[in-house]
Amino acid sequence: MAENNNRAESGEDFRVSIEVAYAKPEDYRILVVEVKKGTSVLDAARQSGMKSIFSEIDWDSVKLGIFGKAVIRPADQAVKEGDRIEIYRPLIADPKEVRKKRAEKVKLQKEAAAP
Repeated sequence: MAENNNRAESGEDFRVSIEVAYAKPEDYRILVVEVKKGTSVLDAARQSGMKSIFSEIDWDSVKLGIFGKAVIRPADQAVKEGDRIEIYRPLIADPKEVRKKRAEKVKLQKEAAAP
């Protein structure tokens, strides 16, 4: 019983441990962070200190996810123990356009190879 009281007094019951991940082609980081229980996904990512490592992160427009699933409202969703928040980089090219161009290229190659 005394152990539970000590944990509550120290605030351990009110904190959660999470990971925050960011990756670029040449570098990536996964930071373990403890935040207050109820902290939003966005605030937890901000508190990670990731922007001090990757200055290009823009918290006003960044897209976030948890274990590969996009978080629609990161300012409203609270983190849970063990979550891995992923900070996504902006897309350089539209994936649909890239697939469309690749399919067109394959089609032209097949036509050129046909007897």
